[in-house]
Amino acid sequence: MTDFKTNFAGLTLRNPIIVSSSGLTNSADKNKKLAEAGAGAIVLKSLFEEQILIETDQMLTDAASYMEGTDYLQEYVRHHKLNEYLELIKSSKAVCQDVPIIASINCYSDSEWIDFAKQIEEAGADAIEVNILALQTDINYVYGSFEQRHVDILKHIKKTVKLPVIMKLGNSFTNPVALINQLYANGADAVVLFNRFYQPDIDIIKMKHAAGPILSSSNELPNSLRWIGIASAVVDKIDYAASGGVQSPQDVVKTLLAGASAVQVCSIIYKKSDTEIRKMLTFLGTWMQDNGFERINQFKGRLNHKNVKNANYFERTQFLKYFSANK
Repeated sequence: MTDFKTNFAGLTLRNPIIVSSSGLTNSADKNKKLAEAGAGAIVLKSLFEEQILIETDQMLTDAASYMEGTDYLQEYVRHHKLNEYLELIKSSKAVCQDVPIIASINCYSDSEWIDFAKQIEEAGADAIEVNILALQTDINYVYGSFEQRHVDILKHIKKTVKLPVIMKLGNSFTNPVALINQLYANGADAVVLFNRFYQPDIDIIKMKHAAGPILSSSNELPNSLRWIGIASAVVDKIDYAASGGVQSPQDVVKTLLAGASAVQVCSIIYKKSDTEIRKMLTFLGTWMQDNGFERINQFKGRLNHKNVKNANYFERTQFLKYFSANK
């Protein structure tokens, strides 16, 4: 008999399928349906630091003339948004029973509003996912400062709460392994690889900027497989989840073999429906039985880079083999 339970960020999930932060998870009713569809955990739609500032600006007609009003409105919007989010946590927890509810904070500064994490904890969230997604484009950028910002924000939150803290990383770091090691050393319970930047495009008829593909595709999964495979072999005391490109039941198995404890899904549910969760679990169960596995821990990380002494050499060798065979 197969057991789908997996440990992720100090939480015991009934299965490794996590629905990631999105419009799919912005209400208790939606989250209840996802739990009934089989989700192992649910990450609530993110609370964006910028959202508070943008909505304040929209409410002001002349910010330069009303600086005191600006401060008042910003605090009003902040208070309103935070209360809405706390209610989402409470109502989702009430209807999702044994499915962990993970709050999500999307921020870019180590500001005092992160202290809201304490209220998230008090509202009953099972963990906090922190997303610090930003492009570094300053010509005077100091190398390593963006990585340090991740560590500083993590340390700030860990001083505030006892909840598990999950760091969701972008895919533009030179060395994710070094950053993950620093995050682990400073108390991170898990990392998610990777977040997805807005995809830009250009409309050559209108000569305007346009949005590229909104939903992820299977082409994005290999990058997560590579870095989970490398990182889980050398920073093995922290949990990993893949995000972006998990489109099929087979992708779930691949990700677990690479060393992840869980996968985050979103786009495939948008494209089809939440019935994809059950299809993934059915396939996973059949695959485990066919290969003689009763528990996920029996094969998790079996194909990571643990036995590869030099990951860079390994990747370069595979590159040569591939292109030599496909001239």
